[in-house]
Formats: sequence, structure tokens, C-alpha cells
Amino acid sequence: AVKKKNPAVLLPIFPLNFVFAYQYDVGYGTLLQRIKADAENIMDTESALLELPKGPLTYEDLEKIRSQSKFLIDK
Repeated sequence: AVKKKNPAVLLPIFPLNFVFAYQYDVGYGTLLQRIKADAENIMDTESALLELPKGPLTYEDLEKIRSQSKFLIDK
């Protein structure tokens, strides 16, 4: 790239730097700890986001959905 003065040859290296940085963070960084901390923060402070709109599912609701489903075929 330097001899031919063509910077387009170096273009594929740019996105690969992000891939390398992510893999490095997974292997040697604190990615899993940050993900766990964020999940715990959401569970503690914004638990309303995790609730189902019509409340928790019951066994009767699941059976009703299963009986109406066209994709599940019992053999």
C-alpha cells in the first residue's frame, strides 16, 4: 500500500480492528462482568420492563395456546 500509494489496500484492516478488539475484550477484558452488572442493574432498577404484559403465563394459558397452534403436531 505504501509502495503503490494506494490506501484502498488497507481498507479491510479497519473493520477487522473492531473484531479483534471485541475478541480481545471477551478473552482478556471484563466483558462478562460488565454484561452481568448491566443485567443485574436492569433487574434491580427497571424490573417493570421484564414483566409480561398480561401477567405470568399459567399452565392453562399454555395449553390453550398449544391447542390453537397450527405448527405443533403431536405424533
